[in-house]
Amino acid sequence: MSNLKNFLFTSESVSEGHPDKVSDRISDMVVDSYLSGDPFSRVACETLTTTNKVVLAGEVRGPEIKKNDLIEKVRHCIKDIGYDQDGFTWKEATKIESHLHSQSPDIAMGVDSSGNKDEGAGDQGIMFGYACNETEELMPAPINYSHKILRLMAEDRKNGILKGIEPDSKSQVTMLYENERPIKVTSVVISVIYCKLYPQVGIIQCRSDFILIYSCSTDP
Repeated sequence: MSNLKNFLFTSESVSEGHPDKVSDRISDMVVDSYLSGDPFSRVACETLTTTNKVVLAGEVRGPEIKKNDLIEKVRHCIKDIGYDQDGFTWKEATKIESHLHSQSPDIAMGVDSSGNKDEGAGDQGIMFGYACNETEELMPAPINYSHKILRLMAEDRKNGILKGIEPDSKSQVTMLYENERPIKVTSVVISVIYCKLYPQVGIIQCRSDFILIYSCSTDP
């Protein structure tokens, strides 16, 4: 692959309503809640989302946060994303459980710095990335435009401009590279979940609108 200068490259993005993103949003909220009270808090939170249920689990060390307060913040996350349907809603129909507990002494000893010793909990991964000059955001062009399509769609959905779709959606952008530089978009795929009551004729029109409006808005 390193010798190829002309190629097609495809990147996919998922929206804030995708189950993975919902879980990420809730876990981030938990971390933010503890760090806002104590910047030296330790938080390891896993979030599970499924039909009408959210479960928080993990270990924390930081300020005391009442379980009911945390659950209300979870509901706010779900409401802000835009979920209010039979299978998943910010209202009481979706049950939220919190099983966060105090960080174990063994983990605490591994992550606290004291003396000349290695630090780490023993189960940490390594991630890496890099910036590039393909876009102003310093992101590779295909993923950047894929993200932007979903961001514009989410803004219009919440503002009432884009009607008849649920929060969960995906976008996929394929670009042609020549001499290792992005030249043009060759295909765009947008996948959304429509509301049950949305007319079939509206769905067909919506498909065309998605491609025209949101793809052209990215100006690739």
